[in-house]
Amino acid sequence: MITIEMPAIDVSITERKQSFSEGEPAIKSIYGFIDFHEIPRDKGGIFMFYNVNDELLFVGKARKLRQRIKKHFEDQVSPVKNHRDEIYRIDVSVVDHPMERDIYETYIINEFQSKYNIEKVFYK
Repeated sequence: MITIEMPAIDVSITERKQSFSEGEPAIKSIYGFIDFHEIPRDKGGIFMFYNVNDELLFVGKARKLRQRIKKHFEDQVSPVKNHRDEIYRIDVSVVDHPMERDIYETYIINEFQSKYNIEKVFYK
């Protein structure tokens, strides 16, 4: 039996509505998210999208986390393209080794039954 534990969450950002003071420059949001700068630019790892009810919507892995996560909000072929408005929180774990990223991704998809992953699903 192999025991796998969830990796530690290094960054967690949530959707938020901005309030502006007069004369304050607006930060451009992407589907309500303005804190992408907190996600490491040149680190690999896994990311998880959750809704407001804390339900896991999607799990992914990336060699460059920030770039890949942003792509899910821009790409027309992303599995979450029709569900972007549901995403409320993004959790990120930095995982350097590619094989470990793949194992964690598969484990989380199946252990927590992510809603919109279509590959690596064994629970259906």
